[in-house]
Amino acid sequence: MELFTSMGASAEAVGLTALYGLPWNLKFLWGPVMDRYGTLRRWAIVLEAALGIAIALIAWPAQGQNLAMAARALLVVAVLAAAQDVAVDGFYMRALGKTDQAELSGLRVGAFRVAMLVGKAGLVMIAGQLSWRACFYTGGAAMLLLAVFHALALPRERARAADPSSSSSRFYVEAFRTFMAQPGAWISLAFILTYRAGDAMMFAMSTPLLKHLGVTLLQRGALNGIAGAAGIGGSIAGGVLIARLGLRRTLAPIALGQGLAILLYVAIAALRPSLFWIEAAVIGEQIVAGVGSAAFMIFLMRRCAAKYRASHFAIASSAMSLAATGLGAASGFLLTPLGYPAFFVLAYLAAIPGIVLARIVPKD
Repeated sequence: MELFTSMGASAEAVGLTALYGLPWNLKFLWGPVMDRYGTLRRWAIVLEAALGIAIALIAWPAQGQNLAMAARALLVVAVLAAAQDVAVDGFYMRALGKTDQAELSGLRVGAFRVAMLVGKAGLVMIAGQLSWRACFYTGGAAMLLLAVFHALALPRERARAADPSSSSSRFYVEAFRTFMAQPGAWISLAFILTYRAGDAMMFAMSTPLLKHLGVTLLQRGALNGIAGAAGIGGSIAGGVLIARLGLRRTLAPIALGQGLAILLYVAIAALRPSLFWIEAAVIGEQIVAGVGSAAFMIFLMRRCAAKYRASHFAIASSAMSLAATGLGAASGFLLTPLGYPAFFVLAYLAAIPGIVLARIVPKD
């Protein structure tokens, strides 16, 4: 998003970067394959190494301001990243019991936000201070080092032999059938589709808004770093809160707070305040979003049966990503006729169905 914005892409083009989420919409295709063949540890390491190479290769089109080629290269990165996401999610759930999953969910979301922090802050600041080439070389090297670290540090799994009595197609069918056979599956699916709807719209146009308000690339990088750190704190606090009080008591108020936080963007879009208040609004929203992410992660994990952990989580997270991709892609086209304040009001209204459904979805 920062790359497209810095190259002068239109709001519509920036919004269409949400289509890079399409591989996440198709995670359900990889989940059963990873559940059935090899080990999730091996899948994660191989995909991380491939990601490191693919990210480094974007340095050439990015430095040459070749947006079309960079856009195509980023699609390859998106496919690899979505597949690696499935492997990591499945490994986490296989390695930990339900109690540990809940207690450590904040740390898990925090780790995800550290990665976002590196991408949206550290690498953006490298691009602002040095060059886009240095940015992508650094990102690629970081992924290769991560692959090496995981190869040395992650506990090994026993490879799962494929059941000769069960074909690959039947495994896919069973994964979907058992997911939808759970109590309250349709309500859960509706909640998954709507929980992050408002956030998806807000996030898609947050960078163009900050640029519109006069926040420079370097300032955005620094702000992303501070806000990302605040979001990590929010996710850890959310995990601790949910572990102590339970998802049943916390999901609805967390969903409400997440929706209300979008109004902070309405305020800065309408009032065009000083940099201090812009930063305060972005940081505040990220704290709330961190808590919301921890709650949503626990909810998704509760929807996963033991035999199909990777598959069920991939199905659930694909549904969430589907809504985020569609709304994000449409955001730029909505922003142009509406303007920033009205657009973020619309993003808040998009969050209301998820707030309502949070009160009635299964939480055990």
